[in-house]
Amino acid sequence: MDRFLSNSVLGIDAKGRVSIPSGFRQVMAARGFRDFYGMQSLGDPAIDVGGSDLLERYESRMSAEDPLGETYADLSLLAYGDGTFLKVDPEGRITVTDFIRSHTGIADRVAFVGRNQFFQLWEPDRFEAHRAEARARLLAARKSGSGRVE
Repeated sequence: MDRFLSNSVLGIDAKGRVSIPSGFRQVMAARGFRDFYGMQSLGDPAIDVGGSDLLERYESRMSAEDPLGETYADLSLLAYGDGTFLKVDPEGRITVTDFIRSHTGIADRVAFVGRNQFFQLWEPDRFEAHRAEARARLLAARKSGSGRVE
C-alpha cells in the first residue's frame, strides 16, 4: 500500500477524537510519516492531511516565487497560516480541533477521503454533495466529448 485510497466515515468520540482508518495508517507507516501536517484545502471545505512531504511541496512551490511577491505571500498564508501539525495518539486517533471544525463544518462524524499522496477530512454530507457534483461534471464532459473521461 503506497497511496491513500477509498473513503470511510467514522464517528468522533466524547473527547473529540477520531480513529484514522487502518488502511490510511498503513500507508502512513509505510511512508515513515512521523509528523502529520494538515492544511485547510484551498477550494473545498476539507482538510488536506499528509506527511511533511505535503508541506514540502508547498515550500518548493514558494521557493520558485519572489519572496516579496503576492504569490509567495498567498502560498505562505495557505501553507503556514492555514496549516498545522496534527498529533496522532498511540491508538491512531487525531483530535478534531476547532481548526478542523471551523473550515469543514465537521460535528460528530468525519469522512476520510483518499487523494493518492494525501487524504482529506470532510463533513460527510458535504463530501457526498461534492462527490455527486464531481461525478456530474465528469459525466457531462464525457457526454459532450470535451473530456477524455471513459
